[in-house]
Amino acid sequence: MIERNQIYIDGAWVPSTGSEVLTVVNPATEQVIATVPRGTADDVDRAVQAAVRAFPDWSRSSTLTRVTLFRRLARLTEARSEEIAQTLVGELGYPITALRKTQVQGAVEELDIVAESLDQIEWVHQVGSTRVQREPSGVVGAITAWNAPLRSVISKAGAAIAAGCTVVLKPSEVAPLTAFVFAELCAEAGLPAGVFNLVCGTGPEVGEPIAAHPLVDMVSITGSVRSGRRVMEVASESIKRVHLELGGKSPNIILGDADFARAVEGGIEDALRNTGQVCGGLTRMLVPRDRLGEAEHLAVRKARSYVLGDPLDERTTLGPVSTAAARERVRGYIRQAREEGVRMLTGGAEAPEGLARGWYVQPTIFSGDNHSRIAREEIFGPVVVLIPFDDEEDAIRIANDSVYGLAAGVWSADPDRARAVAARLRVGRVRINGAPLDKRGTHGGFKLSGVGREWGRFGIEEFMEYKSVLG
Repeated sequence: MIERNQIYIDGAWVPSTGSEVLTVVNPATEQVIATVPRGTADDVDRAVQAAVRAFPDWSRSSTLTRVTLFRRLARLTEARSEEIAQTLVGELGYPITALRKTQVQGAVEELDIVAESLDQIEWVHQVGSTRVQREPSGVVGAITAWNAPLRSVISKAGAAIAAGCTVVLKPSEVAPLTAFVFAELCAEAGLPAGVFNLVCGTGPEVGEPIAAHPLVDMVSITGSVRSGRRVMEVASESIKRVHLELGGKSPNIILGDADFARAVEGGIEDALRNTGQVCGGLTRMLVPRDRLGEAEHLAVRKARSYVLGDPLDERTTLGPVSTAAARERVRGYIRQAREEGVRMLTGGAEAPEGLARGWYVQPTIFSGDNHSRIAREEIFGPVVVLIPFDDEEDAIRIANDSVYGLAAGVWSADPDRARAVAARLRVGRVRINGAPLDKRGTHGGFKLSGVGREWGRFGIEEFMEYKSVLG
């Protein structure tokens, strides 16, 4: 049992002004594994005041100072990687074999990329007699997600700190524990007091006071569309910049000339990573109508190959979803799809065999069209829908027929053809033939998927303003 009884403000661990705690529950066992303080608006104000005091000095720190700090953070994170992995499994339920690579090694990689990217930024650009300078936005409120708890902190708080901003972080109350580890790492790395501050709590009690605080210059959130709307609404009162990384319902276009088996199996792997709890997961698989049966067979075979069970077991490849409420939501989508007449190929709303305890959902594959709720709405669980198309134009039309625009995939034997299709998709990222994610690129989307970008140089620049100096 982990008991975190303090929050991190102005370089010190201090008690919350509130007396209540939040519980952290292991989604595989349904057991409480930790408690953390339930922060308050007063805690937020103390953290913001500390960030305001720290901003003048940190904003004028050298690029070399920041590069050195992030290199140190990367090595310190690396040194605690197994502890971090065990913590993440407990609060997230992500199978440990995949988690070590994607969540822990991935976090170390992101810290190194932040350091690397700082040297790529053009801090001053001469335009005639005008010097256009990039400067940090100020105090940043960062509200992070539970599905990649440490990496989300790095993508927001890390990038903002690299830009010269100071930060007040609210981690998700579902999986807050690795944010506390990050605060410890910042202290050990020598980050000056007040540059990074941590207040855990609920959205209404901590997230909204961060977004509303008049001394917070910018707020960045990863969350649902509903959460993003609320942050925009609250932040608008003080006219602050808002960065939103929200949901997705991403299409995966498999053209007829693609390596079909590899494309279908790779698409299922993408959609089911982290038990489908990824905003950019390719959950709409678009296939040629005359090859729908073949795609169905391949998708079912791949889905049935997953091993559900204890996330600490090296053999497990699919863990539980995050909460009991999430499980019921996902199961509700599955039940409704069947009531609507969408054809289910494998899976279902029933608990997986032998797993009565834990918030597990069977990997479920449907075959239908782009009009059902499971094709229109973000489910955030292990559910994929196959959708047939008539030709390339039809595939592009279906792919773009969504309120979201976060990610997409295109598969073709001809990379130039795939890139031509990608150019017509209204999304923030397209992977060609299963190309691996490159965190030196960008992450973010169009439409309801959000505003702004994360990762690499572009993610750091998101936390900057332009200033012109003439003469």
